[in-house]
Amino acid sequence: MTVRTAVIPAAGLGTRFLPVTKSVPKELLPILDKPMLQYVVEEAAEAGIERVIVVTSRGKESIASYFQAQP
Repeated sequence: MTVRTAVIPAAGLGTRFLPVTKSVPKELLPILDKPMLQYVVEEAAEAGIERVIVVTSRGKESIASYFQAQP
């Protein structure tokens, strides 16, 4: 059996990163040159994952917008 789908939970409020997370979801906070969630998605792709599902809470539409803008 081959795993082809990754489910990434990203629904927390990010209270430990306040006040930064009032304007940017914690998953999109940059580490060096990329948002931390992008590192997770890239690692999954390198491992052979073909589909990534990111579970978010309300108010985190910017996560979907970020990945829709990528080719």
